[in-house]
Amino acid sequence: MHDHTKLSPLETLFETKHGRALRLTPNLRRLYGNLRMSPAHSRPHVFSNFVSTLDGVVSLQVRGHSGGGDISGFSIQDRMVMGLLRAVADVVIVGAGTLEADPQHVWTPAGICPDLSDDYRSLRVALRKRAPPLNVLVSGSGQIDLDLPVFASGQVQTVVITTAAGAQRLSRRIMPPSLKVHAVPRCRRMIPPSAILAAIARMNAGNRILIEGGPRLLGEFYARRLVDEQFLTLAPQIAGREYGDARLSLVMGQAFPAESMRWGALTDARRGGSHLFLRYTFRTQ
Repeated sequence: MHDHTKLSPLETLFETKHGRALRLTPNLRRLYGNLRMSPAHSRPHVFSNFVSTLDGVVSLQVRGHSGGGDISGFSIQDRMVMGLLRAVADVVIVGAGTLEADPQHVWTPAGICPDLSDDYRSLRVALRKRAPPLNVLVSGSGQIDLDLPVFASGQVQTVVITTAAGAQRLSRRIMPPSLKVHAVPRCRRMIPPSAILAAIARMNAGNRILIEGGPRLLGEFYARRLVDEQFLTLAPQIAGREYGDARLSLVMGQAFPAESMRWGALTDARRGGSHLFLRYTFRTQ
């Protein structure tokens, strides 16, 4: 079922006083309620945002249906929250698989919810953020299309973090002026999250880091206890799985032992129709 209903406010079911309330525009405060974020210290604050079915599927992995829209039912309230989180972020990180699933997308607040672009822009001004969030694409191979809007449109500054081989492959292409390539030395395949955060730190892009995908990249961050918060939209549908199929869950490529599974603390719960908008904090030490 696709949700084409009018954008209506979320109902706050539960919230803690975790963090400091941001100065949202009156319209965003009406739609979302209070949004509290931890102060941005010298250390990065890493938070993630995903949408999941009731049985834990975040991507159907079917051509034309591998994005989050099929999972959320194209919920406009989910898009509103996605835009809000991008509006408070300094950096949005996505993996090559996420780009492949949505190649025409640009990871800006207006890119996901254009109806609220003025509100998002006003919020970024209030937060002293002059430009859209830096878009960071992680690709070990460097096999990406530089003609896609995220690179070629000039809407955002973009960084590709890749291996030396990936950087060499990209160097043969004509680089759009808004794109930079960062090669991680002595790395051949999976790029360590610590190297991603170190590269972002050297760019002085800011300390609020939003991860939007994909599940394998997020799994690497969870494995190294680098995720501070998880925003999770729970969509009221069951996707199911065949044995051995390719459908993805929130975290892939990692299986934590029973004695060291990642337990979060619920800090926020809101309702939009039959969708739940949940927020958890995780210990990163």
